[in-house]
Amino acid sequence: MATQTRSHVTDQKPSLTLDTLRVEGVRNLESATFRPGPRLNVVFGLNGHGKTTVLEAIYVAATTRSFRTSRLRDLVAHGASTFSIQASFTERRADLPPLTRTQSAVFSEGKLHARLDGQKPPTLADFAVRSPVVVFHPEELALSTGPAALRRRLLDRVALYRAPTFAASLNRYAKALKSRQELLRRGASTHELEAYEQLLATAGAEIVRARRRAHLAIEPAVLEAFARIAAPGLELKLDYRTSGEDDEQVCARELAARRDRDRRAITAGFGPHRDDLELRLGGKLAREVASQGQHRAITLSLKAAESVAVREITGLEPIQLLDDVSSELDGERTAALLGFLSEMRGQVFVTTTRPELVTVALRSQNPNEFQIVSGQIKSA
Repeated sequence: MATQTRSHVTDQKPSLTLDTLRVEGVRNLESATFRPGPRLNVVFGLNGHGKTTVLEAIYVAATTRSFRTSRLRDLVAHGASTFSIQASFTERRADLPPLTRTQSAVFSEGKLHARLDGQKPPTLADFAVRSPVVVFHPEELALSTGPAALRRRLLDRVALYRAPTFAASLNRYAKALKSRQELLRRGASTHELEAYEQLLATAGAEIVRARRRAHLAIEPAVLEAFARIAAPGLELKLDYRTSGEDDEQVCARELAARRDRDRRAITAGFGPHRDDLELRLGGKLAREVASQGQHRAITLSLKAAESVAVREITGLEPIQLLDDVSSELDGERTAALLGFLSEMRGQVFVTTTRPELVTVALRSQNPNEFQIVSGQIKSA
């Protein structure tokens, strides 16, 4: 699967590039090495041949997570028991010498082992923010129509780049929330409940504060992207609606006051686990009035804004992973999105069954084209 790349017309490489990707035992990909170009990379072929798996492997190498499944064992190829992904990244900052690092993710014996230049990272959150990537895939069209959890995760990804310790706050909150509910069902003592409610209050307040900052970070970029991607004349507004508070003392009092109600509920009726990023078109909820095309424009704008926020926080242009975007957009909207992303001057990977739509839209970027057939990827 070794490949060759073309030269690009620009003389300045992005601040972060994936130079090589080595995979072994990953879904239907053949074990091999992929060497993409530093700018736009178009991976095309028929459905089911491994296009999305290429992006998934990049995402796992950068973040230790998959955007397709919560179970990493699902990535193990049929007949295998382990998988291995290794990525070489180069980071460039101002006049400093380029910094090259290797990030690897090996799944064996039911566990993922992440290594940064061969060493175990302090935490997986620290590992996950070293080489920023932003992914867009068709399922994310539900960002504007689906459950609030999808929009919370968007805010949480931005918050994580601001402070990797945010991941620990989320984890503490989730565990305390589950434990408090179990104690309520068992009729535990006030003393026991207060201990977990204090944990919830502290972590919950941290989460609310972090999400508010994330909302402020993405809002201007969302509106700018929407103005470019959507039809003229549409006005989009974003509001962070929290069911919690940023003051932990207020949180603790509210949780104590709601014990009787929460005992009969599935989960607590107060807290950031119920937060939402409210989207409005013309003053009305987008999920109630937006057309299919408008929902697509909103989602694409949210993803473009995520990229801008990550760049401003880290100082690195995140690597863009766009999976099968052209199957969900017409030619005009695809051109608008890819044109917007190309101006970020970062490395981009696009998978498609319609390469002519993408390459025509970004012909001036001199795209590298790769065809994938039955798990083998070749320079086109």
